[in-house]
Amino acid sequence: MSEQTAATDNPADRGARAAARRMAATHGTQLEAQVEAALHARGAGADARAEQYLDVDPVALGSLIVSVASLSWSVYQDLRTRTPSPSRSVIARRVRIELPADGGTGPEERDRIIDIVVEEVTRDAEDGEQG
Repeated sequence: MSEQTAATDNPADRGARAAARRMAATHGTQLEAQVEAALHARGAGADARAEQYLDVDPVALGSLIVSVASLSWSVYQDLRTRTPSPSRSVIARRVRIELPADGGTGPEERDRIIDIVVEEVTRDAEDGEQG
């Protein structure tokens, strides 16, 4: 495992990658590379605020996925302080509320992306707790 991978090896990053693999059939095989580019940009000190995906650049969807994954992981960790197994629907609802709309992704597609990413991030986190 490379030093860069080790530094970013967490449920948010792994969840973002897994979500990109799941959505590649719909959004194109380049989606995985877009997510990797967004992860690298964030790791290289770029501004990682949720609003970063508002740019109209070709990695916008990859940046959205990384933003959703990061926020999902934060929400999951916060909810874990109150309940041992937070519900995915509660996590997704908080992400929908806290993540600003981008204006370029329709509401149904945005919700679908959030659901997939939340599922992958929480699955990774739960698998890590059991393993």
